[in-house]
Amino acid sequence: MNKQKICIIGDGLAGLSAAVILSKENIKIDLYVGNENNNKHRNDTRATAVSESSYQFIKKKININKKSFFWPCKEINLFSESNKNITNFLNFKKKNLMYIFQNKELKKQLKKEISKKNSIKLIKKNITDIDYINGLILLNKKKFFYDLIVLSIGSNSKLYNKITQGRSIIKDYKEVALTTNFKHNSTIGKASQFFLKEGPLAVLPLNKNIFSVVWSVGNSYFRNNSKILKKKLTEKIKILLNNPKITNIEKIQSFPIKLNLKTKYYKNNILILGDGLHAVHPMAGQGFNLVLRDIKKLSELISKTLKIGLSLKNSFLLKDFYETRKPENIAIGLGINLTNIFFKDNKYFLPMRKIILNNISNFPFIKKISEKISDKGVSL
Repeated sequence: MNKQKICIIGDGLAGLSAAVILSKENIKIDLYVGNENNNKHRNDTRATAVSESSYQFIKKKININKKSFFWPCKEINLFSESNKNITNFLNFKKKNLMYIFQNKELKKQLKKEISKKNSIKLIKKNITDIDYINGLILLNKKKFFYDLIVLSIGSNSKLYNKITQGRSIIKDYKEVALTTNFKHNSTIGKASQFFLKEGPLAVLPLNKNIFSVVWSVGNSYFRNNSKILKKKLTEKIKILLNNPKITNIEKIQSFPIKLNLKTKYYKNNILILGDGLHAVHPMAGQGFNLVLRDIKKLSELISKTLKIGLSLKNSFLLKDFYETRKPENIAIGLGINLTNIFFKDNKYFLPMRKIILNNISNFPFIKKISEKISDKGVSL
């Protein structure tokens, strides 16, 4: 039996990771990355955190030579702001709670590995038309048939519309994520999450002299302070981290924040994967963990299908993927949304929030559950 062939469309972290991981199976892969010269995120300086179990999956499946850009984090501190007071309400200490890296570094390593694989063909073409009825892609009026087509092209692509048909859980947070990196001459090896009145702010160490910041603020705050964001953020960081010796702050990048959870994942042999499947609030750092769990399950199902000699296109592969991954993706997405609401500066939640945060350390099971979910997700 000839090797079955799939195509993956998209050169983000999800698309590149899927290509490398799925190439471990006995299949051929066409990876469509578009025109890299038009890649608007080629200077992306965002940082991402993955849990211990996700990191171990990456180590097992992605044979990268350089792993030093993963910064192991052994402590996470959570803070809440109330009446201008910052309170440390919960701490997590454990060997390698999570690993933090810059997106561009992992992308660089993934591309190196892809270039060495004979089973992956890199195609620099933009796919703009798909035949959803017959399950094929159209390029320059030519038809290209695949056993499986994976769409991993961000959260807003119109290519998803004929699959989802508007069936999504959507919320516009009316917020913007501000991301940048600080260089410093201080001792900052711990990750921190601050729930501030302006919005949640995360400090993520990348190495001993650089940490990344992700600050989610309202659209109105972003507009009103657009010309002085560096100054505002630097002042905020100096207060929160007790005057670190900052030597430089990189350009601040901004991204709109929306909740978008697809309730329909596929049509025929065409699957959505990555941010297009579940765009969640960045405050919990679970976005890429969900992607990796999706890829892991997809890889397992492909392996199982091939072992019993079935065609990927004519099997129940995508139905099984949908039924196993949808519950967790929606549960995590909605759970993060509820957490965001809980920490909002809202007079109705404030009294209850104070009571809960003042007493949360008295309930160690909450901490254990949080650690388990953050590391391995939920089983429903």
